[in-house]
Amino acid sequence: MYQVIARKYRPQTFDDVLNQEHVKVTLANAIKEGRIAHGYIFSGQRGTGKTTVARILARCLNCFQGPTTQPCGDCASCVEIAQSSAVDVIEIDAASNRGINEMRELRENVRYQPARDRYKIFIIDEAHQITNEAFNALLKTIEEPPAWAVFVLCTTEAHKIPATIASRCQHFSFRSVDFEDLVERMRRICAQEGITADEESLAVLAQAGEGSVRDSLSALDQAIACCGNQLQAGQVRALLGGFSLESLDRVAAALQESSSSAMLQVVDELERNGRSLQHFSRELARYFRNLLVARTGETRLIAASSRERERLARVAAGFSEEDLTRYLQLALDLHRDLQYSLQPRLHLELGLVRMVHAGRLVSIEEALAGVRPPESAPAPRAAAAEPPARVSAPREGRPSPFAMDSAKKAAVPPARPAETLQARSEGATALAPAVSAAPAATEEARPLPAGADEWRRELSRTLTGMGMPFTADGVEHSAIGVSAGELHFATPKDFLLGMKADDLNKAVRQIAGRPFRIKVTAVAAEEAAAAPARPATPPAEPDDELTRRALAHEEVRRFRETFGGQVRLVRNLKE
Repeated sequence: MYQVIARKYRPQTFDDVLNQEHVKVTLANAIKEGRIAHGYIFSGQRGTGKTTVARILARCLNCFQGPTTQPCGDCASCVEIAQSSAVDVIEIDAASNRGINEMRELRENVRYQPARDRYKIFIIDEAHQITNEAFNALLKTIEEPPAWAVFVLCTTEAHKIPATIASRCQHFSFRSVDFEDLVERMRRICAQEGITADEESLAVLAQAGEGSVRDSLSALDQAIACCGNQLQAGQVRALLGGFSLESLDRVAAALQESSSSAMLQVVDELERNGRSLQHFSRELARYFRNLLVARTGETRLIAASSRERERLARVAAGFSEEDLTRYLQLALDLHRDLQYSLQPRLHLELGLVRMVHAGRLVSIEEALAGVRPPESAPAPRAAAAEPPARVSAPREGRPSPFAMDSAKKAAVPPARPAETLQARSEGATALAPAVSAAPAATEEARPLPAGADEWRRELSRTLTGMGMPFTADGVEHSAIGVSAGELHFATPKDFLLGMKADDLNKAVRQIAGRPFRIKVTAVAAEEAAAAPARPATPPAEPDDELTRRALAHEEVRRFRETFGGQVRLVRNLKE
């Protein structure tokens, strides 16, 4: 009869248990010194060895050569405990024996001495399932059991154990198993089973377990049944429903290129292939977490193969920590929303497009750099201790770390100056972003066109040069109004389709050296020809000298031109 790998290679001694050194050392010392407690609580996530350690403890206490920390494994007691057939080691599944009647039977059974062995050991699995009434029935027995009775309560939810029970037991918290140790254990098992598996396949199986040895070994068993004696990462990943780095890298590439259409193509491909959108969102959140960790340089904290870590480091070099933190938060919000969504595709598309828009934000320092005159601009600052606040404003693209042909590389806009400086200041030696040695020149404010007619001429010329003749034609037929940091277009309905704010702002940035707020209003053709667009109502002229001097200040004026708004109150802080 075939025995699954998780049971076949179940640890039989403390030395075989992965990690959990704090548990093994404490129990071994207690056995050596004869300080055996009458009650233990083993808690932790699934598959970390709680029930296994409880059985090993039973073998150590009841071995014919014991109590010993190294059970022989040959005596009748050791063999029967390993086979779960020992008469004096009672294993109880509390998920199906959780009531008060079962606990009363257990209490009666405790009164009788062991039939053969030294101790009568009760291993209660899933102990948090026991009802409060049943716990109350067991309370006095656990507090003052006979000298030969030992209780071991195993649970994944220790907070559900009543405090009255927990205070009478020694509590051991089991930790999730390290990724490297889990991969090494599966490598040894594959060698013993005659299975050939590369590092990436083992890494995929270890990732599927998420720190659980049993889950990883169950996935290994499933992979062997599917792939035979030769495990390949692609087949294993497809079997387990995982997503390769190549598929997740498409999301990062879309963010680098600021392409919403590429994001929508990713979702469409997932739908056509019948993939789980919820599972994809979870993997996406983990992917951005790994990119953020790789960006900090701590690749050892990433549960992946060495090849995948190197790839993640290359991709992460194209982003700042602030960007990756924002993407990770958006991915977590998206995963949460998808759990309850009746339209998961719509939520996923919205979440991915929102990431693209978040990637177009610029820091408040960059926005304020346009306010300060060029000659008084400060020197580039070092990396700040905290990420700067961001404001919603367009930004240029960045070079992509992904493999592209020469034509595609030429189409990617240059890196933003602030990101180049930030990459230098963060100074990741091995993971430094691939940016040019000399940063691009910072945008400088240029003299603004005087009046609506000059704006119309400049915009028409610039848009035509940028290959946007329809937008240029719309500008020619529009009435233009100019106010502080704003351009108002009164456009006939026939030309409205070409008047996109993003296209207009690209031309405005070339003319003025900074963005403006664009407002396009649809009007009848005769209205646009009759009168220019009405600008915003200018603020009232200040009636005191202090306000006039403040508003006449060069930086205040430039700030109002950039951000608009109205100054309502001016105070002299020296008074």
